[in-house]
Amino acid sequence: MDDRFNTIAGWALFSGIVALGLSSISGRYFEADKNPRPEKMGHTIEGVVSSDAGAAAVEPIAVRLAKADPAKGAQVFKKCGSCHVDAQGGANGIGPNLYHVVGEAVGQGAGGYAFSDAIKTIGGTWDFAKLDTWLTSPKAMANGTKMTFAGLEDPMDRANVIAYLNSQGSNLPLPKPSAAAPAAGASAAASDAAVAPSAAPMGAAK
Repeated sequence: MDDRFNTIAGWALFSGIVALGLSSISGRYFEADKNPRPEKMGHTIEGVVSSDAGAAAVEPIAVRLAKADPAKGAQVFKKCGSCHVDAQGGANGIGPNLYHVVGEAVGQGAGGYAFSDAIKTIGGTWDFAKLDTWLTSPKAMANGTKMTFAGLEDPMDRANVIAYLNSQGSNLPLPKPSAAAPAAGASAAASDAAVAPSAAPMGAAK
């Protein structure tokens, strides 16, 4: 009886080993004509900036303003309309009136609007570079600002809005793009630093 049991157990074990071997062999066979997944997906297309370049693709604010469209900026500004007005003599809302904001002293003006301490500590004036920085991310520029607007990710949206705001009572001459404007990320930082020593802005802030 024991011999018969051992024989059956042996054949069962042998069958399992054979099945496992066949499974492994078949798997290798069916995968043989498939190309392995590349370590890096996709390929480089000449003339297209990789998303990895990130900020390197952002042009200096002076360059963007040279081709900005105030009419498009007026459309983008509608996103700000729930908190701001941009009409001469208009009453402040949740945020200050932004008429004549370009060139205005930071944390002042706007008909006595009560600016937060975070805004008052910025200093200087709302020049083009500051406004670009502010519109990129108000909270990153003035930690503690009451303004909840997340910012405008598209660099040309920011330039268009700034061009529009400049047409609302300020009408300051636009900065001239440098003859040798850097093409990469440092370009934006270098340009902004050259135009204004400190950063901060839209809402012309709260």
